[in-house]
Amino acid sequence: MSQAIAALRVGRGTVRRFRQSGTWGLSYTGLTGSGFHLVLHGTGWLLPEAGPAIELSAGDVVLITSGADHGLASEPRPLRGLAPVELGDLEPDPAPADFEFLCGAYRLPPGLGVHPYLTVLPDPIVVRPLHGDDSVAALLDRQQSAGLVVEATRHALLDLVLADALRRWLATAEWPATRDPKVTAAISAIDASPDTRWTVQDLSRAAGMSRATFTRRFTSAVGHPPASYLLAHRLRRAALLLRETDAPVAAIARRTGYLTEAALAHAFRREFGIAPGAFRRAQRGADAEPAKELM
Repeated sequence: MSQAIAALRVGRGTVRRFRQSGTWGLSYTGLTGSGFHLVLHGTGWLLPEAGPAIELSAGDVVLITSGADHGLASEPRPLRGLAPVELGDLEPDPAPADFEFLCGAYRLPPGLGVHPYLTVLPDPIVVRPLHGDDSVAALLDRQQSAGLVVEATRHALLDLVLADALRRWLATAEWPATRDPKVTAAISAIDASPDTRWTVQDLSRAAGMSRATFTRRFTSAVGHPPASYLLAHRLRRAALLLRETDAPVAAIARRTGYLTEAALAHAFRREFGIAPGAFRRAQRGADAEPAKELM
């Protein structure tokens, strides 16, 4: 879970407050990334793309684990035909409203999907509040309402809300994905030493299994074969270092298990359709602009 949330930081974090009254409905589509809705006041309905509407009330957190299309509305209704949420850096009407909620999301760059751990979870997930719970979601509400959610703190607060909600859901759902201790040992080895040029044989040895058994159990638990997971992990790590540091591309290549800058550049361009240097410039340019969109 820690790796999955850290990987989201490659994307741009946004937080926005909504207030709705009367009969209303909003659709959220086309998110490449993960996010949440935190209900602050009133009662509304989550409209999944498939399945029945789910009633929401204050304190509920809706996790959008890997970008599923969905809607929010004042009453159960079909998702199709709902007005798309307006994009833009908009302040809600300060007047009291029937239903008030926060939206937060990490929108990932084109070509960069969410971590495999998140893709095997249900989407969306509703997390109910614990009795007397003063979660980090409440902290985000206080920070946002006071105008304190700036770029320097937004990512940390988004991380905390997502991690807190996932932790609470996993504590009750007993989700089996990545609960295999030997698979977890291999994933931990990758995370602890991302600069190691791991092979599937190395990882199966670290997990104490034959290569065939390891590949089968890893794929079942994670949803992707070991080689695919390792490639994605290296490139996400490289993307995060490109975004958050000024390290030369050659140094980032060494830190992510590539022998040369050219080897990283080839893999990065093949996966994301853009060279590492161009990716870094694009992300720095996006950070310099005001937030324009959320889910």
